Amino acid sequence: MSLMSSLVPLAMLFIVLAILGLAAIAIYNIVMDVKKATKKKMEKNNVTWSRDGVTVEVKELNDEEYKDRTQSVLVDVWNHGAPPDMNRRR
Repeated sequence: MSLMSSLVPLAMLFIVLAILGLAAIAIYNIVMDVKKATKKKMEKNNVTWSRDGVTVEVKELNDEEYKDRTQSVLVDVWNHGAPPDMNRRR
């Protein structure tokens, strides 16, 4: 009886340690999956993480494309803008 009563706390300790170990492994796997998904998303946006820091790659925009985008924005603003009401009294 004395041997059995001294082994019960040891068995309970091993069970608690096993549960904590499994929880730690699950948390580690979740963190690594989130890290991998975040890295993949950031690389889509041309942001690279390294030991030296963060590197942001800038997409090159040539002059013609820049002017086309600018003109497109200005035309949209012009078309959607309301003309001033000249007949209104101040």
